[in-house]
Amino acid sequence: MRALIVTAVTAEADSVVRGLSGPVPHPDHTPDRGPDHEHGPEPRTLPGGYLIHRRGAFDVLAAGVGPAAAAAGTATALALAPATGGYGLVVSAGIGGGFAPAAPIGSLVVADAIVAADLGAETPQGFLTVTELGFGRSVHLPPAELAARAAEATGALLAPVLTVSTVTGTAARTTVLTARHPLAGAEAMEGFGVAEAAAAHGLPVLEVRAVSNAVGPRDRDAWRIGEALTALADCFRALGPVLASWGGPS
Repeated sequence: MRALIVTAVTAEADSVVRGLSGPVPHPDHTPDRGPDHEHGPEPRTLPGGYLIHRRGAFDVLAAGVGPAAAAAGTATALALAPATGGYGLVVSAGIGGGFAPAAPIGSLVVADAIVAADLGAETPQGFLTVTELGFGRSVHLPPAELAARAAEATGALLAPVLTVSTVTGTAARTTVLTARHPLAGAEAMEGFGVAEAAAAHGLPVLEVRAVSNAVGPRDRDAWRIGEALTALADCFRALGPVLASWGGPS
């Protein structure tokens, strides 16, 4: 079973590739696969200009920022999957904001729910999700056993990850989100888009986030993007064997 790992930007994809460049089990378990085994082949270019980096059982894609770009890039890669052997799992990965104090800077969050936090309608009675409006779904649930194994292997917090189209940058917005999603561990901008594309192809999805900043008033000086990218690489160094050995939903 191959897995497609989707990030927003190249720096995140590079961190994932760096983490996966160690010894990772491959589906055919062939001991010697030549020089590409250590460093990987050159990336392939898909329609739309997307680059796919292959590392053992994994393909890594930088699809762009935001849920729409993430869905488009993921769907493109999945539509072309029969030519590459197909996928059995899709993973949304990258950096994101962490909800204090549960997810401090440098920590990891594995999603037990991928939530479209701002997809819906504001009403005089409060926010209604797209599910409550009857127009679709607002939550995707990763396979519980896989999410638990991933969190254990990486030392991550297992919690909902919110997908937003606008990054939270005020105390007032933080209060709204935490009241609506009190168990949330992180927010990012791509997970739900990746999950929608995966669901359209009948595939399970997982989301992993390395925390670069606290969700709250915007303070770029306090962000630790380099630290989060290092944590993301370390995450996939530990996560690779878990994903490669996973046999799919039971």
